[in-house]
Amino acid sequence: MGWSPQIESRLRELRMMIPEIRAIIADDEPRMRDQLRLLLASETGVDIVAECSDALQTITAVKIHRPDLLLLDIEMQDSDGRQILNSISREEMPIVIFTSAHDQHAIRAFEARALDYLLKPFDQQRLHTAIERTRGELLKTHDRHLTHRILDLLAEARTGSQTERRLAVKTSGRVVLVNMDEIDWVEAAGNYVELKTSSGAYLLREGIGRLSARLDPGQFVRIHRSIIVNVRRIKELQPCNRGEYMVVLRDGKQLSCSRGYRARLQELIAAQ
Repeated sequence: MGWSPQIESRLRELRMMIPEIRAIIADDEPRMRDQLRLLLASETGVDIVAECSDALQTITAVKIHRPDLLLLDIEMQDSDGRQILNSISREEMPIVIFTSAHDQHAIRAFEARALDYLLKPFDQQRLHTAIERTRGELLKTHDRHLTHRILDLLAEARTGSQTERRLAVKTSGRVVLVNMDEIDWVEAAGNYVELKTSSGAYLLREGIGRLSARLDPGQFVRIHRSIIVNVRRIKELQPCNRGEYMVVLRDGKQLSCSRGYRARLQELIAAQ
């Protein structure tokens, strides 16, 4: 199924939304915060939104900034890193990388479900690896959200196409809503089209090409440069000369189908 240019453009925009890592540094040592800041400056797509020196600052910053990543000293002077995480709600919890000067805290870090564990003093390559792991986790989440958003967008597109089942036609000083299912066939008349229904004909100021794009392609097919027909109204096809067809409607109306439109007509009838 082909989507409108607007839908296709929006899908491309959604696919290109690669997440930037918004990070918070939490460490009670200014020297370690400075080192992390300098090393992170060398990483592409990392934005430090806050730096914290104690537990309260860290918890508050997470609530305010809703970061993607928290680089958290596992043992600050006023609090244990795990206690800080216990004060953050599940909805607000970022990806966590613990930092420490002691490798014996690593088990505690992974028990707290941290993504990674960095030893002080920090190493650029080791930090880069941790950032790339973070980016990978964010992309997984991004892909899940992207899938849901694309499905929602396509559902809206389908809903929109399903709800546009009537055409507003001005006639005799009033507006008549013509149900798509009531249309037997359509004929071009200059800058207008004439909608043929069992109850009468209605003139609509719209080109046949533009109207064709609005009609359900599973129900309406163009059989001539100036004729569109509702396949549900077709009774039979009668072969004519030069590979053309005569399309006979249920009410006996006969319409000519040009060779250039024959394949699409046959395909649609076979699918009914």
